[in-house]
Amino acid sequence: MKHYLSLIAFSHTLFALPFALAGYFYGVWQTDHAFSWRTFLLVLLCMVLARTAAMAFNRYADAAYDAANPRTQRREIPAGKISRSAALALAVGCATAFWAAAYFINPVCFALAPVALAIILGYSYTKRFTSWSHLVLGLALALAPVGAYLAVTGTIAAVPLLLGIAVLLWVSGFDIIYALQDRTFDRNAGLHSVPARFGAGTALRISEILHVLSAAVLVAVGLMAGFGIWYWLGWMLFAFMLWRQHRLVSPNDLSRVNAAFFTTNGVASILFCSLMLVEFL
Repeated sequence: MKHYLSLIAFSHTLFALPFALAGYFYGVWQTDHAFSWRTFLLVLLCMVLARTAAMAFNRYADAAYDAANPRTQRREIPAGKISRSAALALAVGCATAFWAAAYFINPVCFALAPVALAIILGYSYTKRFTSWSHLVLGLALALAPVGAYLAVTGTIAAVPLLLGIAVLLWVSGFDIIYALQDRTFDRNAGLHSVPARFGAGTALRISEILHVLSAAVLVAVGLMAGFGIWYWLGWMLFAFMLWRQHRLVSPNDLSRVNAAFFTTNGVASILFCSLMLVEFL
């Protein structure tokens, strides 16, 4: 179990899950739909299943690259702790269960589930042909608040859609920072990323721009939804954490990339969404 939890990087669920909760409870708060434990638990189940399918498939697809990259050689498949076929079986099983769970939410979620799966699974191959795979990863996580709102209402609205755009920009920005570690390997292996194409300095500037845009979109969310002081306090903390992660990393010092990627963004997501949820009380 420990190896499988490590394979799917279960702790990374903290990046998208708080935004899924924000989308869900905004749907309950903004519409006349009553809170439903059944729907709520199904949304949580879909989040876990989608995340597990995406990570297991990514490890399956990238097994050869992980084995060749010194930074990733200790991952479960190259280290021989989990077989590549077992990772694929886990991905297929979770993807199937995700689609089945969507059936029990509502017809719209069930119909759109294959589209979501195509995005979250297809991301694993994007580094083969585009330097902007970070945006596809951002899109995959951006589905969380939009899908959770869709689960409650069966419709799409401007606020959850903007929340998804903010997540897309935020995730893309911090994934560029994380990819700085592999820019030399990616170039040698024929893989594509913003750091591999533009270098560390320009990549960090692009990441900063994406994060500024993310914060700006969240301003639009707050104004459009008419949120109060708790939301804006959460926004200030989120913006501060974005600023802080860019102070942790420089083109000449990548020693704190993991701190910028894991800790800072996990805290940012939890703080922002927790205070946003207070608005719904």
